[in-house]
Amino acid sequence: MTTVGRRALLAAGAATTLAGCTSGRNDGPRKPDAAERAAAAEAALRARSAHTSRDLLLRYDAVLSGHPVLAARLAPLRASVAAHVKALGEDGTGPAPGSSASAAPAAPDSAAPSGSPSPSRSLAFVRVPADPEAALKTLATAERAAADAHTAALLTAPPEYARLLASVAASGAAHAFLLTAATTAPTEGGRG
Repeated sequence: MTTVGRRALLAAGAATTLAGCTSGRNDGPRKPDAAERAAAAEAALRARSAHTSRDLLLRYDAVLSGHPVLAARLAPLRASVAAHVKALGEDGTGPAPGSSASAAPAAPDSAAPSGSPSPSRSLAFVRVPADPEAALKTLATAERAAADAHTAALLTAPPEYARLLASVAASGAAHAFLLTAATTAPTEGGRG
């Protein structure tokens, strides 16, 4: 370390020490004020919402991995969920907390889980039914659960983030409908 570097380091340390000594009483750590508590609550809400969508994206990837035949059907929905992960997890400035990569939507014709954020758990821990129709139903259930979680988060979200959560929740409800509607719709031969 150069002499200039050492002096700068010592000066910074001295300034920090003096600032701590001149504050008067030292009753321990300073308690956060209302604005700091609100900011911390909002950050926690954003982290939970982003985690909910990342978990849903992981489920899509697991179903696509187990049932590549569903790729064309699931790719647009997965891309939408990936966009939700990005919107909920980023405040326009960078990756979501706990995520090492951004979640770029997959190309509509691709079943590969590229662009996935680093999830809190891996595909190996997501159980996917062997039957493709059952896998779609479990994915629809996961979509409903995520939509419910985002709807519940509206109660404590700041206005702009609440609008985003409402939009994501509505999209999730629509995804759940699309995932189950096609499995219960009558076949061509059944129409009269």
